[in-house]
Amino acid sequence: MNGKATTTRTKLERGRSALGPALELVHTGRAPTRAVLTSELGVTRATAGAVAAELEALGLIRVDSNPGSAAGSQGRPSHRLAVLETGPVVLAAQVHADGFRAALVGLGGRIVATSPGCVAVMADPAQVLGEVVDAGARLLRESGLRCVGAGLAVPSAVAEPEGTALNPLHIAWPAGSPVRDIFAACVREAGIARPAFTGNDVNLAALAEHRHGAGRGAQHLLCAATGHRGVGGALVLDGRLHSGSSGLALEVGHLTVNPEGRPCHCGGRGCLDVETDPLAFLTTARREPGPEESLLKQAGDLLRTEYEDTAVRHAAEALIDRLGLGLAGLVNILNPDRIILGGLHRDLLEADPERLRAVVADRSLWGRSGSVPILPCTLAHNSLVGAAELAWQPVLDDPLTALT
Repeated sequence: MNGKATTTRTKLERGRSALGPALELVHTGRAPTRAVLTSELGVTRATAGAVAAELEALGLIRVDSNPGSAAGSQGRPSHRLAVLETGPVVLAAQVHADGFRAALVGLGGRIVATSPGCVAVMADPAQVLGEVVDAGARLLRESGLRCVGAGLAVPSAVAEPEGTALNPLHIAWPAGSPVRDIFAACVREAGIARPAFTGNDVNLAALAEHRHGAGRGAQHLLCAATGHRGVGGALVLDGRLHSGSSGLALEVGHLTVNPEGRPCHCGGRGCLDVETDPLAFLTTARREPGPEESLLKQAGDLLRTEYEDTAVRHAAEALIDRLGLGLAGLVNILNPDRIILGGLHRDLLEADPERLRAVVADRSLWGRSGSVPILPCTLAHNSLVGAAELAWQPVLDDPLTALT
């Protein structure tokens, strides 16, 4: 083979190997132009152009070769890159204590369509997952879009490699339910011949926020959030979830923050799970939960609309102090460079940010030497978006193989 042919093949192989990294840069918004893509990939302008063109040919991104120039700018503006709005989607599903929801999610974390949320979760996981997949399949048929995978978020630690729900404490599923296998079977039965993935809801919320929301750019991102019941946590290190040796890391809900507190489902007492979740807030504020809406919505609405009520404010302060104590312990152990809070924890932060940050700084070694930024999560339905990220990952790793 002559030298010219060898050089051509080498360039082609280099470009093909850059497809995944390039797609991830566009997917996460870090390469809005071809010039930025060239710099981030460390390739030539021609190679970056070829990579962008191939991703466009695969129906994944859109390349605008005639962007308008900004006022006062000089030179030819770089081609703009964006995910293709009519490109493929993944089916994302979430189950929580107050119901379930299905959605179609495109690249860029963009929710294309959602099904109405169901408010009843049966004790049979196969029945629940069959219904949520059927809802997603209906969305697919109505949209006419191509599906490249499916992802599920559940309110339980998911043991690896088995894919079992180890402790679905707040839904009546049997411990050890093989949720990954059940979900994959439901996806196949719905006629979707694509890979299916399952993960813990707060882990997936953290992954979504790291790629598309409040955690973007963090190297060591700690997330704590209430679900509709209970509390979960997650850690994202250099863009990847830290799940421990068997998928069970960061069960922060079972940190003790009040030794004389409420009995916890885990057998302990005074855990974050029962001291700082929506039910704990309503109970501490001396409000009787109603059956009409989810506990998370009732607690959030109460905090936002009646914060001046003495009982509500005192309840918020008590939960903030307990949450701050738990976060301080995590800061001492993990030394994150950013903390993001979701669910009711986000609402508590927004109600009194100075109090929460002061508790964390006062109780943590690293907080005293340099405060850790504590921010609210910003994505709507971040667990759904995170479930979609699981399904998008094979495409981000190798677009050609995943799509062909």
